Amino acid sequence: MKQIAYNKSASFEYFIEQKYEAGIVLEGAEVKSLRAGNCNLKDSFCFIRDGEITLKNMHVPVYDKSGAFNSKDSKRDRKLLLHKYEIDKIVGKINAKGMTLVPIALYFKDNLIKVEVALCRGKQNYDKKQTIKKRDIERDTKRQLKDY
Repeated sequence: MKQIAYNKSASFEYFIEQKYEAGIVLEGAEVKSLRAGNCNLKDSFCFIRDGEITLKNMHVPVYDKSGAFNSKDSKRDRKLLLHKYEIDKIVGKINAKGMTLVPIALYFKDNLIKVEVALCRGKQNYDKKQTIKKRDIERDTKRQLKDY
């Protein structure tokens, strides 16, 4: 399982409750660009329209050798492939609890490209400060153990 991209800001901005693995609908030139490792998930998010989950703002740069048969829009909406019962479960939790669906990682699984999406709850400012404090403490303890 080779990882293409990881959304580091998602774990800082949200409490991750539950993760799902989804397929993604891509064009050929986009797949070639992803195989080269070009992708950005930083500002991307998922929304539900007509019973389908769509990934928005995922930046996949245009593959330079694709010629005239490529899509020029690098931030187009991309459909995610999940089972109907999984979509229904996600829709129920988003509507009832005020959660959001955020892409966490993009990776290869065998020859397929998969997206790991997570149901998340937003963090408040004091939660983010605690996360920073915890990260600093862990870094200091690792440094002290290394010097010991």
